[in-house]
Amino acid sequence: MSAKDKAKAKAERAKGQIKETTGKAAGDRRMEAEGRAAKAKGEVREAVEKGKDALKRKRGGH
Repeated sequence: MSAKDKAKAKAERAKGQIKETTGKAAGDRRMEAEGRAAKAKGEVREAVEKGKDALKRKRGGH
C-alpha cells in the first residue's frame, strides 16, 4: 500500500467516525448513517490496498 493510499484510507475512516459521532450527538440519523458509510468505505479501501500488498509480496515484487 502506498503511503498516499494508506493516508487517504485512514483519513476517510477518521472523517466518517467524526461525522457519525457528530450525528449521534446532534440526533441527526442521516448524518450518523453517512458517517458510518464513509467509515466503511475507508475500511474497505484499506483492506483492498492490504490485499494488493499481500499479492505483491507473494509474487516477489516490492
